[in-house]
Amino acid sequence: MTSSLFTPFKMKSLDLPNRIVMAPMTRSKSPNGVPGNDVADYYARRAENEVSLILTEGTTIRRGGASNDPNVPNFHEADSLAGWKNVVEKVHAKGGKIAPQIWHMGMVRKAGSGPYPDAPTDSPSGMTHTGKAVIDAPTSAEVDDMVLAYADAAAEAEKLGFDCVEVHGAHGYLVDQFFWDMMNKRDDKFGGTSLVDRASFASDILKEIRRRVSPGFPVILRYSQWKQQDYDARLATTPQDLEAFLKVFVDGGVDVLHASQRRYWEPEFPEIDGEHGLNGAGWAKKLTGLPTITVGSVGLSGDFIKAFQGEGSGTRSLDDLEERLARGEFDLVAVGRALLQDPEWARKVHEGRTDELTDYDAASLTTLS
Repeated sequence: MTSSLFTPFKMKSLDLPNRIVMAPMTRSKSPNGVPGNDVADYYARRAENEVSLILTEGTTIRRGGASNDPNVPNFHEADSLAGWKNVVEKVHAKGGKIAPQIWHMGMVRKAGSGPYPDAPTDSPSGMTHTGKAVIDAPTSAEVDDMVLAYADAAAEAEKLGFDCVEVHGAHGYLVDQFFWDMMNKRDDKFGGTSLVDRASFASDILKEIRRRVSPGFPVILRYSQWKQQDYDARLATTPQDLEAFLKVFVDGGVDVLHASQRRYWEPEFPEIDGEHGLNGAGWAKKLTGLPTITVGSVGLSGDFIKAFQGEGSGTRSLDDLEERLARGEFDLVAVGRALLQDPEWARKVHEGRTDELTDYDAASLTTLS
């Protein structure tokens, strides 16, 4: 019987032979923000080994304060865009599809850091996640320009031949900071007392992207309940809150929801449907009807936070994942560290060579193997 992981998926212009997606993972291997041949070959190796869609590492938009690391690739300078075109061509030559993840770190970037150290740090309202005012709040016009910077990147992605685009709206970075009540104290249209009100920044980004790209060009939004500043944070504490929140993105024109969580097998609302209930992507699909991507320690027993603390992880069976995918709980499966460790991971799974899958070694983070 064919594994549910290796059944085709089609949505708009995106036609995939299987359900395996490479999750975005920051590598900091692009000197001066330019992805080189080594980056292109790194992605192409996954494409030639049956990863159907690659979501690139976060690549930053044209705001000076978008990045804290000059080795993180950007998506606005001419030499960087030429580097990305090379990446696209190499991935396509191996039969894969690829989307850039467009990103702005917001207040995670500290003043004076990154490729433009003199640039101001962008934020919703200059407040930290604990509610402390540390910088001036941007004007409405400045926020409007942040919106346009995301749309500029998405339009460039289509021009360069990417197959779709993902907006990074998760993990405590800029878009997610607008969602967070402690960080967004604005009194214009980008703020408000409700989560739906505070989602207007993301909504404007999606609407502007939709205006700038072709109708058949898919737009993905990645969001998360948890933040790197608070692993226990929950934006939406009930399905009703989540439904209202996600409707903002549906109305904005999003095509796919990428529900980031640390372990895909954990239920989103255990208090409602128990320890074996729907996960984040499952609830997103149930509430919106849109295709969703699940993610979180696929193929591994430990979560990725520990990987960044230098810890490895053992392997984990995919049986429950395949069963849930076959039931239609979600549509696509993003794989991170397992693919970082082994570019042939998807092919080995497809060919039943699971005995060849190895434990994750955190040393994989240091190379572009």
